[in-house]
Amino acid sequence: MKIYDITAGIDKNMPVYPGDPHPSITPESRISNKESSNISLICISTHTGTHIDPPYHMIEDGGRLDTVPLENLTGPCIVCQMLHDEISAADLEDAEIPAGTERILFKTKNSDFWAENRFREDYTSLKPDAAEWLVAKGVKLVGIDYLSVEKMHSGTHPVHMRLLGAGVTVVEGLDLRDVPSGIYTLVCLPLKIIGGDGGPARAILIK
Repeated sequence: MKIYDITAGIDKNMPVYPGDPHPSITPESRISNKESSNISLICISTHTGTHIDPPYHMIEDGGRLDTVPLENLTGPCIVCQMLHDEISAADLEDAEIPAGTERILFKTKNSDFWAENRFREDYTSLKPDAAEWLVAKGVKLVGIDYLSVEKMHSGTHPVHMRLLGAGVTVVEGLDLRDVPSGIYTLVCLPLKIIGGDGGPARAILIK
């Protein structure tokens, strides 16, 4: 058995989506200061690094983070490498994704961007027709290897709205640099933030 950690590490220098704060980790108690234990205060956005988007992220009456079905977040998964700057429905057809696939992670050029501290606006994303394709095929979870499944300045967020409106769980900020394309078992569990619009997750693939 081989386990791949596909979670982006959280630190103050990591790339964040424009408008989100950079993480801060502040010591509150230190043994080196003759205190009894080491304790820190962490301040991050709910959409920092590897994270889950529940419906409530974009839909006012949508399901919150703590109501995302656990069965969406665990189970057989395909890692699918995509080479285009935008992933279209035609690309998905050409990828010959097996019928009945419920979880898809897209590996793109984005994974290499994790080596940079700055946010890259030229990240690969999904086109609206790709979102339609995924919903039509009954996919339960869609993941991508940067901080959004949707290109910047998309206006009404059609990709998010289609996926989240159909109950598809969106995972953003994956690090798939070291993961070959193929079939795996996914475990991707976010913090149980009650009423959350999103939350950081630890994600692994098991082969």
